[in-house]
Amino acid sequence: MPLPTESAVVVRIPEAEQAVGTLRARLDSAAALGVPAHVTVLAPFVPPAALDPAVLTALATAVGSVAAFRATFERVAWFGDRVVWLAPEPAARFVALTKAVWAAFPGCPPYGGAFDDVVPHLTIGDGQPAGVLAEAERAVLPVLPVIASVRAVTLMQGSREPGSWQVLAEFPLGP
Repeated sequence: MPLPTESAVVVRIPEAEQAVGTLRARLDSAAALGVPAHVTVLAPFVPPAALDPAVLTALATAVGSVAAFRATFERVAWFGDRVVWLAPEPAARFVALTKAVWAAFPGCPPYGGAFDDVVPHLTIGDGQPAGVLAEAERAVLPVLPVIASVRAVTLMQGSREPGSWQVLAEFPLGP
């Protein structure tokens, strides 16, 4: 029986792969699924079977309402002692992007509504022992900052099957 699929809207950060790719491969289960270094915009998103032309047009319009920008990842932060991540600046631009997409798709709250606040982040490691994550933090600090051009969002879909996440489409941010 095939595993259920889901979709997500993310900003891929290829500029971060050199700094965190090896760490994510060991410490972030999303990397094993095929999800690249990214900042989540909205996940879970619309079920893949419902990704019709109207949904894609509405997503393109929402994404296009936010201007492209540059982001700098120069600080490591933590969620408790279970998740270590890179903090993007300006975080407010990622929040604006999430709010624009969520406004267009109110039935798809960020992280399924599990958290009160949206905290943009690029996960390095999740669910590993705190000591292992602290080692990852020490390893990444010397290679910061990572500077990225945020010009598009990526719609992806996949399951909990290793390597299953694939790019469906990209949508440019506004001028």
